[in-house]
Amino acid sequence: MAEIKATSAIRDKWTRVTPMRSEDYKIGVQNPRRNWEDAALAQKDTWKMAITEAAAKDMFAKGVAGKAEKWKKNALSKGPGRFAEGVMVAGPDYEKGFAPYADVIASTKLPPRFPKGDPRNIQRVSVIALALRAKKLSG
Repeated sequence: MAEIKATSAIRDKWTRVTPMRSEDYKIGVQNPRRNWEDAALAQKDTWKMAITEAAAKDMFAKGVAGKAEKWKKNALSKGPGRFAEGVMVAGPDYEKGFAPYADVIASTKLPPRFPKGDPRNIQRVSVIALALRAKKLSG
């Protein structure tokens, strides 16, 4: 029978060695063995089957239940720095993705505004919501 290392030893080596592989990660992204989009699209039917099976077995709820504390700990220990960097890097993509919706908001004719708290003001929200949804569904 093979001797198995302690999981703490495996963890220690992984956390010590893996961060030095940043350049390998970058090279792998720049030169993938296969095109990511083509490979992902080829699995469309498999994805549908897997989602259907997971839903039938209630796997989503099973995967979420009891994980709130782990999520919170990880989000607080890893998230803030990654969030800030991600937002800065994604600025141009955000602008490009939001621009069509900004155009819809700017060009949508709203019903008149009534005094603060008037329930008719909800019509303004509805008009915007319907216009944005139509844009999203149009492609």
